[in-house]
Amino acid sequence: MNYRELGRTGWKVSEVSFGAWAIGAMWGAVDDDESFAALNRAVDLGVNFIDTADVYGMGRSERLVARLRKERRETIYVATKAGRKLSPHTADGYNAQNLAAFVEDSLRNLEMDCLDLLQLHCPPPEVYYRPEVFGALEDLVRAGKIRHYGASVEKVEEALKAIEYPGVQSVQIIFNMFRQRPAELFFAEARRRRVGVLARVPLASGLLTGRMKRDTVFSKDDHRTFNRHGEMFDRGETFSGVDYEKGLEAVAELAKYKPSGATMAQFALRWILMFDAVTCAIPGARRPAQVEENTRAADLPPLSEAQMASVRGVYDRSIRGMVHPRW
Repeated sequence: MNYRELGRTGWKVSEVSFGAWAIGAMWGAVDDDESFAALNRAVDLGVNFIDTADVYGMGRSERLVARLRKERRETIYVATKAGRKLSPHTADGYNAQNLAAFVEDSLRNLEMDCLDLLQLHCPPPEVYYRPEVFGALEDLVRAGKIRHYGASVEKVEEALKAIEYPGVQSVQIIFNMFRQRPAELFFAEARRRRVGVLARVPLASGLLTGRMKRDTVFSKDDHRTFNRHGEMFDRGETFSGVDYEKGLEAVAELAKYKPSGATMAQFALRWILMFDAVTCAIPGARRPAQVEENTRAADLPPLSEAQMASVRGVYDRSIRGMVHPRW
């Protein structure tokens, strides 16, 4: 495993880390014992950064991470998120009182005295224009409740606004072969300001693994069934906002350029790691075998200029029009 600096935190985190949404909820049936085995395997393989949220199974994911931290001796940095418990999910809900309450809930779930990294969880765009929200986060740092804070965003414009606040240490943004816009402007600004970049949805909800087919069936409690058109939350969270059928066609074309001996998932993750502004990719996993496949991407040699150009060509021809103007 290789490690990269996360913003100005002084932390060096595994460039392939662990996204813990799938072990919480909304990805179909999940078994806690299997999830815990996946978490342990990740640590065995050098993963030292886990991204979770209070709404992933309403504490289920956070509690599994707490169990892991108690049983392992290795340093494990944990990022969680706050805000999506709001109902309705409005900018006004992102106030000091609510944020403090959400932090207390996560501290209990994670069995921590101070959160390593708290991220605003894809708030409404208006939040980024309210300095008092970031002032509240600074107050939580001074109170010893959180060490660092950042934001998980939907759009590049939100990411650029977030990093105008000097205390923001990280931005979590969808970045993968199907969502390339962050590399155009945001990455340069993040590097300049020494802000960490967490590449979320790196496999486009599994589309970029190459294992899905036109007749693949997802369970009713899987967001890949009920959120394809943004019915419950932002459409970009599911298959990166790409039409499923067109995504399958693009993956088939991308597979022609993958390195010999690598899986499509490993190719997709290695592509992300070619961008030095990225701190880490955070693919999800529910089984140890998935963790093993994901982490091996860090061992692949760099992709060639021809491979990078080919990926860009597929994006420009088949994907750009669906996603580039929107996110």
